[in-house]
Amino acid sequence: MNAGTYPLWQQLALTSSLPDEALPTVIEALCTTSQAVYGVDNRGEGSRKEAFAAALPALLPRVNEPGLRRRLLEQAEDEQLAELAGQGVVTAADVPVILRTRRPTPGLVIGLARHPSQVDDAIRLLGHFHDTDLERVVDDWNPHRHRFDAEPFLPVPPALFDAVLEHALTPLVRLLDNPGRHEGWKISEHPGLGLPHEFGEGAPWRILSACPDRWHELVQHPVLGSAVQHLLLDNAEVEARRTPMISRGDSLTYSTQDALAERLEPVPALDEGLLRACLPALCLPEMAGLPKPSISARHRLRHIAKRVRYNPRLLDLAAEQLHEAADECVRRGRLLTPPRQSKDDVRNKSVAVVEDLAQLSSNPTHLAKACALLTTLERPTVVSTPPSPRLARITEGTDLDSPIRLLERSYQHRRVAALRALAGNPQTPRTAVTETLPALHPLELAWLCHQDDAPGWLHAAAAALAPVDDTTTVLRLLTDDELDAHPDPAAVLQSWLDAPETDGFWTHRDVYRAVVESRHHTLHLLRQVPADQVLAEPGLALPHLLTRCGTHPEHWNSLLKALGYGPQDEKITFGELLDSLRGPVPASTHTV
Repeated sequence: MNAGTYPLWQQLALTSSLPDEALPTVIEALCTTSQAVYGVDNRGEGSRKEAFAAALPALLPRVNEPGLRRRLLEQAEDEQLAELAGQGVVTAADVPVILRTRRPTPGLVIGLARHPSQVDDAIRLLGHFHDTDLERVVDDWNPHRHRFDAEPFLPVPPALFDAVLEHALTPLVRLLDNPGRHEGWKISEHPGLGLPHEFGEGAPWRILSACPDRWHELVQHPVLGSAVQHLLLDNAEVEARRTPMISRGDSLTYSTQDALAERLEPVPALDEGLLRACLPALCLPEMAGLPKPSISARHRLRHIAKRVRYNPRLLDLAAEQLHEAADECVRRGRLLTPPRQSKDDVRNKSVAVVEDLAQLSSNPTHLAKACALLTTLERPTVVSTPPSPRLARITEGTDLDSPIRLLERSYQHRRVAALRALAGNPQTPRTAVTETLPALHPLELAWLCHQDDAPGWLHAAAAALAPVDDTTTVLRLLTDDELDAHPDPAAVLQSWLDAPETDGFWTHRDVYRAVVESRHHTLHLLRQVPADQVLAEPGLALPHLLTRCGTHPEHWNSLLKALGYGPQDEKITFGELLDSLRGPVPASTHTV
């Protein structure tokens, strides 16, 4: 059909005097794909769809013949179907036809539910939705929700909201009933009950957060109650601290100081009654018997501690319950066993366990073992690099380059911070804390001396062991000009490489870069640096590769294989790379 005729058919469709007998022809014209000699006319299709969309609101009310109405509904876009449903032009009787060719949309459900007689029909469509679509039903109900001057809008019908909430929470209810074997949730992959990472990035919580006036009722729900309790404990106070001002309509009129005070001390989202009602879910009893206790018990302890951090009142409301759960996690997961490896993630997990026990445990034996566990972790290595001129202007007159700040900047203060937390627990034996101090790095002791909130007895014990000058505890990377004055610059570079590995990834990078960029490096030193660091400087690596590979194609093929294959995260030193560049050298051919 000629694309230029579509406006004519559109005008015919909009003409009120158009006889019913002409409707099949008009509909046929507007629904027929625009064709050209080479096939589908894309430009013509754009004109046809515009004409069809403009004519559809006038056509649908006049068409009762099932075949014609079905053709119109199949051609319509989802957004227009939703709009027409809100106007009452598309009704629940059209839903079976719509479902033959597409999935329902939140907009269609909203449009149907705006008419009280069709709320039940809209509810029946919710079973087709993922939880993010369920969230849109609630969020998109008010089209003027983002306007501050909008007039009050009728709320979501209670029956529809209840159905949306039930559909959103049902997956979590099933998970809680059978956590170890629930489809899509394996303990080896997702050991926590982190709902935002399991079901639609937190859509169930956002739906629940839309009805705070019903929380008291929902925590007692015979089916959904446990899921509601978990969601409230995990998210209510977190959200209250994240957006305290947005939750108040008059926040924009606050002064800066008032807004800051509101942000620091938000009104608790859960009153004492709600907190007490959530206590059955507080210690995640669903995780108590899960397999792989070394993983599940650690995650359970971490999750409980996170809840208590955001709801400190729980320490008074459920102290005994929290102490028992912490002891159970330690015993079942053997969480205080010293780690066999010294990798960063293993050390971080051990520190996290100590932090959680300092908050939750009242068992002196476990707390003393937690102190001893800290002594098994590697001491930090703090590196001070020569500041660039640009950074020197920024840090001048501040303590940003002080050893204490360097320790914190590389997150290597977590071990001593965990010890301070243990010292703050009145059930921790003081002797267990003080006996840990000699095993700390001198800079960690200096860090303790700078903490105003540390107990006085800990201050005194740390000060007795801390160095007088904490700058001597820092591995300072010298410039080449400073190394020129040293009798053995290569020995200094070697001492940098010999520093023990710690959590400070950035520290290692600085050391390697300093060695590579120094004019005092030797091949012996470069062999100890990760290969990717040396290869990043082709002019530096090239002479050594030429010497190693020479005129042997087999060696060059070995280089190609070494650089082009293997896991990307596999780290080898430059020396290991050079040693791998060996291949069979063909024997000399002798002619007679």
